[in-house]
Amino acid sequence: MPDTPALLAFIAAGLLLNLTPGPDVFYIVNHALRSGVRAGLVAALGITAGCCVHIAAAAIGVSALVAASATAFTVLKWVGAAYLVYVGATMLLSRGKPASLPVAAAAPATASLWAVFSRGFLTNTLNPKVALFFLAFVPQFIPHGAPHPSLSFLLLGLLFNFNGMWVNFGWAGAAAWMARRVGLVARGVRWLERVAGAIFIGFGIQLALADAPRH
Repeated sequence: MPDTPALLAFIAAGLLLNLTPGPDVFYIVNHALRSGVRAGLVAALGITAGCCVHIAAAAIGVSALVAASATAFTVLKWVGAAYLVYVGATMLLSRGKPASLPVAAAAPATASLWAVFSRGFLTNTLNPKVALFFLAFVPQFIPHGAPHPSLSFLLLGLLFNFNGMWVNFGWAGAAAWMARRVGLVARGVRWLERVAGAIFIGFGIQLALADAPRH
């Protein structure tokens, strides 16, 4: 593990990176606006679970294979891009709630919460850029000659993910609070969902056009 100054720098850098909006943040905010804070928190947990897959894979070397193999990267890239476009299209085509109901008027059903969690999990897991991010970012904070680099990578990755989870909870709480305070109704949220859907499709296209990492 790094020394205290390096560890604090790792935590600070991780928090700043997690505050940057991306597909994960838009996914969380969209569900918090539409269905309230509980749906937003469940979405954040799905994203966090997906990150755990990348961390574990990188720690055992699977992500290194994706980084080194153009074929492996391309396959995962197209699967992830197709899924992001699918999620975006679902948002665009969704009819939403009746216009007379406030955003958080009713809590989502258990099945709906499971769908929110599983989609968040897949949104993160099927994005090869997340795997490459962990491979590029975390090793910078592992001391040279560390006796157990894989264990250090795993612990730092889990720390990054744990801190990121609270940032995502913050996004969910802020979005749900805004929906209640401003008094947005389903029609307004419907347009926000369309915007989020278009953004997801844009992320999917961007991922599809991404080049494989250079050796």
